[in-house]
Amino acid sequence: MLTELLKMRPVVPYVRESEFALRKPWRFPERRLLDYLLVYIQDGSCLFWVDHREYRFQAGQFCLVQPGSLVVLEGLTDTNTPFIHFDIFYNTERERSFPTRAGQVDLTAYQELLQPRLDDVYGIEVPVNIEPLQPTKFRETFLQIIELCLQQDPVLQLKNQVLVTELIVSLLETYYAPIRGTRQTVQTFDWITSYFSLNLSEPLTLQDMAGRANLSVSRFSATFKKRYGMSPHQYLLHMRVNHAMELLRNTELNQEEIASYCGFADLHHFSKTFKKRSGYSPGQWKSSSSRQLT
Repeated sequence: MLTELLKMRPVVPYVRESEFALRKPWRFPERRLLDYLLVYIQDGSCLFWVDHREYRFQAGQFCLVQPGSLVVLEGLTDTNTPFIHFDIFYNTERERSFPTRAGQVDLTAYQELLQPRLDDVYGIEVPVNIEPLQPTKFRETFLQIIELCLQQDPVLQLKNQVLVTELIVSLLETYYAPIRGTRQTVQTFDWITSYFSLNLSEPLTLQDMAGRANLSVSRFSATFKKRYGMSPHQYLLHMRVNHAMELLRNTELNQEEIASYCGFADLHHFSKTFKKRSGYSPGQWKSSSSRQLT
């Protein structure tokens, strides 16, 4: 489920608004957010309500408000509270989204702009009063993001995207990494085709494949067969023969070269396997393909 969601909504950070906010005592009334709001209390003290829960912040602390949350923000003293409104997950409509305004609590008309929550996507609880593992680095990166947002240089904006990604990774390292080992990993094997293609000419073993999946050989084999309906070895042979068919049809490579490129031990093994799976010898296949093209 997570993998499918990330395919539909890949992580592509986008900073919508940022500011070094120097204010006298202030209050921003109730609203509900479409995007993420990250606030650093650099000076002063603040009182925030997030989803009807009270949070007090002092200098040096960070506040993260996730999309969909109901929030009231108040500066109790003179404050310096740099902030960024940003997206984490890509949305083709992101240019239409906006930091919601006071009183906007019903977002029904803007559901297509609402960002997914980290809590929902990663199945973890990210607190409002976040405490990064490396607070100094997190703070420096955050402040650099705001500085770069003030400049319109496209190269610097690309760098900014990288910096926001660093913040997201830092949050996941803080709140997701510690519990990964306690969960049963869902083996999607979405990587398997690319992995086999990249190593098609190599003598891959079950141990290699299982190691790549961080599973025992027996567990890997059983899970793979359940997913693909055949053993890893048979799947790999299928890919090798298909690649050989393509090379025979579209190149002038000789059979020894094709056997090597497709990971067969020798020409005899290649010919025997090819005929068993296709019903043709490599030479017959090439001749047949040539006739079809003319």
